[in-house]
Amino acid sequence: MKPFILLDPGHGGIINGVYQTPGKRSPLWSNGSQLFEGECNRAITQGISQALTLRGIENKIIVPELEDISLPTRVRRANHVATQHPEHQCLLISVHANAGGGSGFEIYTSRGQTNSDIIADHLTHAFTQVFPNKPLRCDYSDGDSDKERGFYMLRKTHMAAVLTENFFMDNEVECYLILMSAKGRQKIIDYHVRGILAWVKEEKGKQ
Repeated sequence: MKPFILLDPGHGGIINGVYQTPGKRSPLWSNGSQLFEGECNRAITQGISQALTLRGIENKIIVPELEDISLPTRVRRANHVATQHPEHQCLLISVHANAGGGSGFEIYTSRGQTNSDIIADHLTHAFTQVFPNKPLRCDYSDGDSDKERGFYMLRKTHMAAVLTENFFMDNEVECYLILMSAKGRQKIIDYHVRGILAWVKEEKGKQ
């Protein structure tokens, strides 16, 4: 089956200078800068989409709007695409930035052993290639790298689905040097694309 990648940029964007999601932003840093997570997530998913398109891999950003679309609507859109493309193997990647104190990378799947664990491992490995000196916040207690949670986007979608948490927006170094920089965002895009390509190659090998 051909792959079809669904990209979900978490939260809302900025419309006429107004951020669409309450909270979900960095502190106001000493230099006057501030990250709005939804804007960052959109920039990253746009970059992933462009890179996949150049490689001939079908993909769709399920929230192209700048408004903060509800989780049930996001799930309905993802499941509708999967229904419309039964000849494809769909994969959902929901892109976020982390907060709450800490550093590094986390990836989440739904609970239990599923096909989502496979793509999670590919993305984790790709992260270590692109960011070899950055922390991995993984849970290997069940033999794989993902953390398992009952997140709505992961529970309700009818396909393999993962949620990536890309560094901490309340960590000034990570926020300013990675999440708010063109170079840092490109590296986040690059590791997603590497992981997706590795998953596509593995799945083709099974056919």
